Amino acid sequence: MADTVASDLALLLRAATFSAERHRHQSRKGDDPPPYINHPLEVASMLANVGGISYVTTLVAALLHDTVEDTDTSASAEELEGEFGPEVRLLVEEVTDDKSLEKDVRKRLQIEHTPALSIPAKQIKLGDKICNTRDVVENPPTDWDLTRRLGYLNWATDVVDGCRGVNEPLERYFDRLVAEGRETLEKKARQRR
Repeated sequence: MADTVASDLALLLRAATFSAERHRHQSRKGDDPPPYINHPLEVASMLANVGGISYVTTLVAALLHDTVEDTDTSASAEELEGEFGPEVRLLVEEVTDDKSLEKDVRKRLQIEHTPALSIPAKQIKLGDKICNTRDVVENPPTDWDLTRRLGYLNWATDVVDGCRGVNEPLERYFDRLVAEGRETLEKKARQRR
């Protein structure tokens, strides 16, 4: 048992280090942009601490979920498999958008494809949407107006609807966050009128 725990922790730390290296020159968008690595760390933490997920493969894939899609030094799926195994590779591939497509197409495809994802991929998607939604409400990209921010909440809700039934605590957390976010943003909109 102790050997398994030690190897799981070592794997998680290796994944965090790999992700940090790949995202080292990136930061999130917003007025006070944090280092990008904070995002995959928050997603994995959300899964473990709110979702009660302890399956190490899911947590490793959460740490790596943006390494193929969103880094200048993009990791290849083959590299992920070599470093972390085929199951991690497949999970990361499931939640990776095809950046060769237009943004509107990618957003539509997320809504359409999410219901067919595996349970662990849906859990990662939930954690990702929770963390992104919180950022859009609390520290949005500087060029996002209130209309765009509210639009993001609507789109994220459509994506999360395709994840329903895989993790009730994460789903409740998301629903509460969206409700509070809409209230906050709508209040700001009323104040500007």
